[in-house]
Amino acid sequence: MATFASACNSQISLKAIRSSPSPNMKHGQHFAFRGARMEHFGQRLTENGRKVETDWSFLRGMRVSVKPNVSRVASQGKCFSVASSWLTSSAIASNAFTVGTAAVLPFYALMVMAPKAEVTKRTMKSGIPYIVLGTLYAYLLYLSWTPESLQLMFASEYFLPELPGMLKMFSSEMTLASAWIHLLIVDLFAARQVYHDGLKNEIETRHSVSLCLFSCPIGIIAHVITKGLTKGFTEKKALTKGINDVK
Repeated sequence: MATFASACNSQISLKAIRSSPSPNMKHGQHFAFRGARMEHFGQRLTENGRKVETDWSFLRGMRVSVKPNVSRVASQGKCFSVASSWLTSSAIASNAFTVGTAAVLPFYALMVMAPKAEVTKRTMKSGIPYIVLGTLYAYLLYLSWTPESLQLMFASEYFLPELPGMLKMFSSEMTLASAWIHLLIVDLFAARQVYHDGLKNEIETRHSVSLCLFSCPIGIIAHVITKGLTKGFTEKKALTKGINDVK
């Protein structure tokens, strides 16, 4: 009863529409009453990007039509295109560059500051850092790959890369970021090999590991030199000790 009373108390404006003669009507005319923007009938609703229009008459009953909200759909498409462009913008390359650089620093810190600690030995035996960085590199490589990438990589007649082609390819921020992650992975792997070799042969590797972070080839060269000097010094020391023992 309360619902019926509220429906009756609502303001309803009725409009009589004269229609063409109908064979079912005696006087040749009839009137259809429509509610104009009532609370329950004839109103327009906007929900979830659609316009819902309701129409009611005594002859046809209630009619509901659903129309898309063009302005809202257009704005949603615009937002989606902006988000898509953001996903392929230089922000990804910049963030990947920063995250990748920061990710390898703790491993170098452990190898330099606490090379003989158990936590360092267990950490450097793990392959998880290379899997994570390798996945990041593969993702950046996928984003940076273009149809002309192979042409730039094998531009010469001997299917070898050329400097102008490499310069053009690395002009992209995404390609440059992927190359940087590639270098970080290789440098960390080389530093780990130097570290393990130092533990095995009891050689100082802190300076070599540090150099691998900034320039991997120089770090490897430093380790080879250090290993040769340490081996010669150890052999000389053992020989001197043997002579003293004989005396």
